[in-house]
Amino acid sequence: MDPPITLGLPLDEPTPPADCGVCAALARQRTEATRDGDLSRATDCSVEIRNHHRPAGTGSAS
Repeated sequence: MDPPITLGLPLDEPTPPADCGVCAALARQRTEATRDGDLSRATDCSVEIRNHHRPAGTGSAS
């Protein structure tokens, strides 16, 4: 039998850089999604903000 899965704490919401319009738009979308109860979409926006300035091929956010 496999051992139980251990999950870490959720990541904090990333703060978008002040000089990035794309990240600012994603932050607004995240706020709207949270307000509407669409937590899946809100999480997707956070992932996009977190990875937007990450060089391609550097792996997933941690």
